[in-house]
Amino acid sequence: MNDRNLTIEPLTAESFAPFGQVIEREGAHHYPINSGMTERFHDLAKVELGGVHARPLISIFRGRPYALPLSLSLVERHPLGSQAFYPISAASWLVIVAEDDSGTPTRLRAFRPSPGQGVNIAMNTWHGVLTPLERESEFLVVDRGGDGNNLEEYVFDLPWIIGVGS
Repeated sequence: MNDRNLTIEPLTAESFAPFGQVIEREGAHHYPINSGMTERFHDLAKVELGGVHARPLISIFRGRPYALPLSLSLVERHPLGSQAFYPISAASWLVIVAEDDSGTPTRLRAFRPSPGQGVNIAMNTWHGVLTPLERESEFLVVDRGGDGNNLEEYVFDLPWIIGVGS
């Protein structure tokens, strides 16, 4: 395997911590509300909003599936806000993230969430695009609206290959 191949890892709160938070019910603070008819799983992610006139946005994204192995040429980041993804379709998907080295994404990692897991990608963290596998899938997305440019993209000279041997 060459150094541009990534193996897909299972998603855990510990392994994803440098990049944001895992959104899941397991281990979350929770309590009953609505006269005991509803269980609230509370404060699952840190929504970050920076810049001028920042406001949270709630959207639904519908993504077409990717096949493995995946050739990844582009990552992006949002310097003014976090971006949370929670699947509302039952399908497999990937979360691809990278560390930053003076504006260059480096040390990429690919995670496969388990059913019932979402992620909140921290502000200014490099990440791949929405990557459902197997079939078209929908995600509830919470991110930032407001003034200012909240998108940076980085195109790799050579693509990363994700999923070889996974």
